[in-house]
Amino acid sequence: MSISSQPIVIIVGTNRPNSMSRKIAEYYQNLLSKLNAPSLILDLVNLPHDFTVSAMYENSGKNEGFNGLRALLEKTDKFVFIVPEYNGSYPGVLKAFIDGLPYPNSFTNKKAALVGLSSNTQGATIAMSHLNDVFSYLGMNTLALRVKLAQIRNHYTEGVITNALYNELLEMQAEQILRF
Repeated sequence: MSISSQPIVIIVGTNRPNSMSRKIAEYYQNLLSKLNAPSLILDLVNLPHDFTVSAMYENSGKNEGFNGLRALLEKTDKFVFIVPEYNGSYPGVLKAFIDGLPYPNSFTNKKAALVGLSSNTQGATIAMSHLNDVFSYLGMNTLALRVKLAQIRNHYTEGVITNALYNELLEMQAEQILRF
């Protein structure tokens, strides 16, 4: 059920190596594949280590590694953000990545789905709310269905999400982002 041939970019919202966010991004990519929707994973672990000083402010556009990631975002209109909860919000590296993109047009009139995950019982609810506020400011439209994967490590084993509700919500959201 692919609506667009343009790939959906799935953004892993942390730069932590071997993160649970990456595993969920791969899981989501598999869901999109089953719907015949092309997708790419942009893992923030691949950000240049010095991007906050070499790709931002007066250095904007000068870091080739960051420019490649930025160019990927310019080629798509739909995103899925896999957002882990860090200290009651989303990771600072995700905020710095967003801040390094050209303002105001990087996300204007584009569309996003949000998936939050946490080790606690909230499923990154506040993190997704904070991120949604930023996206609203930037002119990005977000899907109403925000999937909250609380206590994710208890519900994920060897590439499989074992919680039936989580699976149902992710499948619904994947279908919705295609029609959005």
